[in-house]
Amino acid sequence: MNSCDLKGRSLLSWLDYTPQEIRFLLDLSKQVKEEAKAGGDPKRRFTGKTLALLFEKRSTRTRCAFETAFGEEGGHPVFLSMDDIQLGAKESLEDTARVLGRMFTAIQFRGFKQSTVETLAAYSGVPVYNGLTDSFHPTQVLADIMTLEEYFGPSAGKKLCFVGDGRNNVVRSLMVICSKLGVHFTIVTPAELKPEWDVVEKCAPLSAESGAALRVTEDTAEVEWANAVYTDVWTSMGEEDKKAERAALLRPYQVNPALMAKTRRGDTIFLHCLPAVKGEEVSADVIDGPSSRAWDQAENRKHTIKAIMLATLGCI
Repeated sequence: MNSCDLKGRSLLSWLDYTPQEIRFLLDLSKQVKEEAKAGGDPKRRFTGKTLALLFEKRSTRTRCAFETAFGEEGGHPVFLSMDDIQLGAKESLEDTARVLGRMFTAIQFRGFKQSTVETLAAYSGVPVYNGLTDSFHPTQVLADIMTLEEYFGPSAGKKLCFVGDGRNNVVRSLMVICSKLGVHFTIVTPAELKPEWDVVEKCAPLSAESGAALRVTEDTAEVEWANAVYTDVWTSMGEEDKKAERAALLRPYQVNPALMAKTRRGDTIFLHCLPAVKGEEVSADVIDGPSSRAWDQAENRKHTIKAIMLATLGCI
């Protein structure tokens, strides 16, 4: 594993990291997983350190991954919901960031605005991790690439297809990480839900440099030869009022056995960031079937998040 000095760095999106740095974190994630599977006493590399977990949005995998990864290594995670803390309410966000930075070793934020996590990073003076915003979900997609590599080896040159809402935070983050790592990424989505041009524009030179093919299409036949087919819920958090509209647009894009057969591969895996609404974006026989790697993905959230914290807190 090549060495990279990431101590003190925040993770707001993968736009801020080089391909070599992302590769280092992937390799470290695999090492961390091997350590966990080997058993034995925890290394307790976070002893004496504290982690503030700020949540505007509910969470299962992100919260559990951060809390267990940090706590089992001897660190002290502190969960803070919007009912517990003044996040831009009675005091400015900048002042909250300054205070938290004086009391905690690092901060995780999961919420709505990308500007919030950026402000926390700018004013706290400690590493800040984006656990999800409306713009990006960087910790999720590192686990996605790790899962892809567990089944197909190095991800460069592999084909990953996302089928569904092409504008969400997972798609935006997959575009960035795939473009940097040389993964061919196809987004299969209706015209009304194509990704915003600004992200495509940022990823174009990255994909040109890495050799990745980045494609946006309405045609589900474009999943042909995909190593992995990925989907997410039709209605993202905060868009519940658009549920009927999204269902009408995305029903033809459900990942089911017929769509999986279009890959023309017998070894294509299915990915989902969870939670899933079975019978909507994916049929139960796919997500619960032999091609599904959604549960490996969920577990890998913990290993990749631990690796990110180990590297950025200088605990390797």
